[in-house]
Amino acid sequence: MTLVMSGAGAAILAAEEGEQLSRFVAQESAVVFLLAIAALVTVIASRLRFPFTVALVVVGLFASVLGELVAVDISAEVILFLLVPPLLFEATLNLPWPKLRADLFPILMFALIGTAVGTLAIGALVHWTVAVPWTAAFAFGALISATDPVAVIALFKTLGAPKRLAILVEGESLFNDAVAVVAFGLAVTAAAGSEPFTLGNAINDFLVVSAGGLGIGLILGYLVSSVFLARVDDPLVETSITLALAYGSFLLAEEFGIVVGRELHFSGILAVVASGLMVGNVGMHNTSPSTRLTLDNFWELLTFLVNSMVFLVIGLAISLEDLADHFVPVVVAIIGVLVLRILLIHALAAIASWAQPSRRVPGPYRNVMIWAGLRGAISLALVLTVDNTIFDDETVTTLQIMTYGVVLFTLLIQGTTISVFMERLGLTSKIDTELTQQRHQARIYMSRAGQSEMARLGADGVLFNDMATSLGRTYQRAINDESARLRSHFSGHPELEVSMLLQARRDALVVERSALNEILFSGLIDSQVAHDLTIELDNRMAALDLLEERWESDPLPTFSGTDDGESDNHGR
Repeated sequence: MTLVMSGAGAAILAAEEGEQLSRFVAQESAVVFLLAIAALVTVIASRLRFPFTVALVVVGLFASVLGELVAVDISAEVILFLLVPPLLFEATLNLPWPKLRADLFPILMFALIGTAVGTLAIGALVHWTVAVPWTAAFAFGALISATDPVAVIALFKTLGAPKRLAILVEGESLFNDAVAVVAFGLAVTAAAGSEPFTLGNAINDFLVVSAGGLGIGLILGYLVSSVFLARVDDPLVETSITLALAYGSFLLAEEFGIVVGRELHFSGILAVVASGLMVGNVGMHNTSPSTRLTLDNFWELLTFLVNSMVFLVIGLAISLEDLADHFVPVVVAIIGVLVLRILLIHALAAIASWAQPSRRVPGPYRNVMIWAGLRGAISLALVLTVDNTIFDDETVTTLQIMTYGVVLFTLLIQGTTISVFMERLGLTSKIDTELTQQRHQARIYMSRAGQSEMARLGADGVLFNDMATSLGRTYQRAINDESARLRSHFSGHPELEVSMLLQARRDALVVERSALNEILFSGLIDSQVAHDLTIELDNRMAALDLLEERWESDPLPTFSGTDDGESDNHGR
């Protein structure tokens, strides 16, 4: 009997292990498949000049036809603990503190006051119109106040948007994410009824949670920046340390408890923001140019992968049929979010401009900030934490579908029209001047190709020499005329000449690196020689970055020559 039971138990255990392995393989296959879709969608979206994040959401919406192949885990824990930290860290890694500090007052106004007022106003609207409990309404108001401008920040770069505008939009998002998470937690705690809710307790909790998260992030970020990045000269080790910092600061803040009359946990989001700012503004200057390039490339790749998963998951989570069944609550939520953002951005920007006249937020910037207030990963993650242990099933369903509706509207409508909106406001004039420059350059290139072909035909005897010479002169006149127009265009827009020169030098350095790799792989040089030359190339690229940064902060009337900070012997 014992042997029979043992055999049965072993069979059950084997079956359970087989089932777990099967689920793991299914999840892994789904992730691989989604990443392949993301790569394909990104290529197509870039050719169509369409935001790839929005395209991924659209693909996710229609991915239900793929059945179990895309059955991935979209739990709140996966989004918050696995996908959000690297997104926040990378965003702050490239956020210059001097520029952020210059506009810190309006950014904090939008993030703190805007999120607090938005939570209360949207909560009241939803309670009165959709008839959900007060605590559930405030929870929705908090989670929907977290903006996620990932879909438009990339467009800002391609459209030539003012950098201050990008700082305002991204800075607000980084801080209001944390405020929204804390406010959401307070609303859920009140709903659970475990503690009495008072305004004093709420403010006190917010200050403790925020200060604790910032403190942990700053301490860990400083240690990594001043110890590892400053003293360890190994790109792989230093890159691994920053990855551990991004996740470690989030986890430590979320898991670290402090008792102030009740147990509180610090803000993991603010911890990541603080650590990323510290590494980006201190650690990056302490490490070598080679490591900086490795870090930039690593975090750019990781952010692309995470963004791809986040926005595909958003599309997969949303059911168009459910949205149709809850049409009225969704419309109420969308209108409420839009109207309130219009009022808050204009009112808070006016107050900030009055308090700091030298840092006035222009009207066009305000309008773009309104339309760039997209909702995404944080809102989705928070609403997925709501279950029937906190609210009844109908309330949970209503909150989730309203969130899906707002997220979908902001991504598909606002995310796809932001470029046209900015053009109407005159914030993309740089693109027009660059396109004009490119047209002149393309005509010159085409004419030179035609001139070379005429010379070849004449040399081969296909054309008589006098015919080839005559046609060649025609092309030369076209080249001269187009070159004169390009020079005239540069005289009116000297920044384009600088931009073209810097880009040409950057492209040349990339070609040099490629040539170095070729001769290394062919065995013509030793790996140590290749390493030394790679450091030399990295130093030249870093010098080019400094020149570009100096030009953007203090442009000169003219910029001539080809010196990018290198000596004649390329730094040797």
